[in-house]
Amino acid sequence: MNTISKRITVIIWASLALVNFISCSKSGTDEPTDPCAGVSITVTGTVVNTSGPGNANGSITASATGGSGFTYSLNNGPAQSSGTFANLAAGSYTISAKTSSGCSATGNFTINNGNPCEGKNITVTATVTKSEKCSATGSITINAAGGTGFTYKLNAGGTYQASNSFTNVAAGNYTVYAKDAGGCETTATTSVEALPNGALFTAVSNLIATKCAGCHTGSNPTSGISLGTDCDIVSKKTNIKTQAVDLGTMPKGGPALSATEKKTITDWITAGGNASN
Repeated sequence: MNTISKRITVIIWASLALVNFISCSKSGTDEPTDPCAGVSITVTGTVVNTSGPGNANGSITASATGGSGFTYSLNNGPAQSSGTFANLAAGSYTISAKTSSGCSATGNFTINNGNPCEGKNITVTATVTKSEKCSATGSITINAAGGTGFTYKLNAGGTYQASNSFTNVAAGNYTVYAKDAGGCETTATTSVEALPNGALFTAVSNLIATKCAGCHTGSNPTSGISLGTDCDIVSKKTNIKTQAVDLGTMPKGGPALSATEKKTITDWITAGGNASN
């Protein structure tokens, strides 16, 4: 090999070594770095509880520190520039905060149901009318004050309704309920009294006690028809008229009722046939 060839060979090998050196050096310096390394983001927030069970009016206002250009998302939902999330029901929530460079952190928050009656003074009263002893003819009107948007119900198992008036109510004891638009429920107790027995019914009751007690009282009354209570007499008024007035077969085994006694029965039935007549 002549001198010129030797020099060319040396130059080529030197050039290859330089290229290899440059390649190794570049690979060592251009490795990607984590833009969030050393970044410490903190997510805090203010929680407002709901106004009461069943209401979705709670909120969370979150803020983040440790970066800039934050956006926020609730439970992995869409991102927004504001950290405020409203119209939330009671429950657990996670809010994520992300910087403009993509660094993120999360905060966990819990919304509880608040006391819907806090700061309110709601009063409930009831106006009642009496009921027939043997049927539901009474009424209850619930009166509520101290709030708005009231709904009403009778007793724990009842259903709330917009009207405060309840009709066809039997005699007895009741708990009345009123609930305002915010869910504050207030109760009161009341009683529907039975109307007293009327004179016409009392006359019929006395007549039956005198003429029919032997057959239509006790555990085994004739034909299964018991007339032992006021409501038994009211519920069997058609039978009484048929047997005692129309057919004259009652009292059984005894003398038929007189015209005056029959008139006692018909006058009562004509008046309405209730215990209060």
